[in-house]
Amino acid sequence: MRHGLEISCGGASVAVSTLVELGKCAEQAGWDGVFLEDYLIHYSGDEPFTYDPWLVLAAMAGRTDRVRLGTTVTALPRRRPAKLGREVLTLDHLSAGRAVVAVGVGDPGDRGLAAFGEQTDLSTRAAMLDEGLDLLTGLLSGEPVTHRGAHYRADGVALRPPPVQSPRVPVWVGGSTQAGAVRRRAACADGIVPYKLTDTDGWSDFTPDEVRDLVQALPATRADGLPFDVAIGGRRRRPDERAERAYLDDLAAAGATWWLEFVPAADPATMRAAVARGPLR
Repeated sequence: MRHGLEISCGGASVAVSTLVELGKCAEQAGWDGVFLEDYLIHYSGDEPFTYDPWLVLAAMAGRTDRVRLGTTVTALPRRRPAKLGREVLTLDHLSAGRAVVAVGVGDPGDRGLAAFGEQTDLSTRAAMLDEGLDLLTGLLSGEPVTHRGAHYRADGVALRPPPVQSPRVPVWVGGSTQAGAVRRRAACADGIVPYKLTDTDGWSDFTPDEVRDLVQALPATRADGLPFDVAIGGRRRRPDERAERAYLDDLAAAGATWWLEFVPAADPATMRAAVARGPLR
C-alpha cells in the first residue's frame, strides 16, 4: 500500500509558494503521492486564498522526481472535459508520467458552483459526470475520440502528444459508497477514492472488512494491467500512532492500494511538520 497526502488548495494563511514547497518536502519525507483539493473558492473563511491545483502541481513536477501528482477530487461537471484533459496530459509530460486525476460530481457545499452560475442540480451534475467521464478517459489516451452527448461533443479529435503513461493517464472516481453510481463509474475507470457518508460534514472510517468487500466488488486490474487503485483515507493522522499503524496494516491486507492522509490549511510551519514526519509504514 502506498501513502499519499491530500493537501488543501487554499485557506486564509496559505501561500502558493508553501504548497509548492510541500511537494518537494513530501518526496524527501518518503510519501508516494501528493493530491490537491480542487476548488475555485476554498471552503474555509469568507474570502479565503485559493489556488488552481493544476498550476500548483505543474510547479511541484519541476521540483520532484518520484511522487505521483494529482487531485482528489476534481468536480468534472464544472470543468470542460477537453480542457481538463489537456491540463492532465501536460502534467503527465512535465512529471515524466506521474499524473493521475480523480473526478467526482462535486462537493454539494462548494461555493464555486452557484457563485459562478454552475449547475447545482444533483441529477444534472450526475449526468454530466457520466458523460464527461467517458469523454475524459478517451481523451487521456491520446487517441481520436468521437462523442456526441447532451452536454459534450468531440468530433474525431485527439489530444497530442499522447500520454507518457500507457494506455492513458489513470483516472480515479471519488464519492460516497452509499451511492451505487460511484462504484459503477469507478469500474469504468482505474481507481476509486471513496468515502462512506453522503453528508460531508460527518466522517466515518472504513473498516477493513468494508474495504475488502469494496475491493471484491471492483475490477482486479485497471486499463494498464496494474492493480485497480482503492485509495482510502482523507483525514488527519490520529494521535495514537500505534493504533493508526495497525489500522493501516489491516487496510493493506484488505486490498487498499493507497492511504491518503489529509493536511488541512494551517500556518506554514504546521503544514511542513505534518508533511515532514513522513508516512506511517
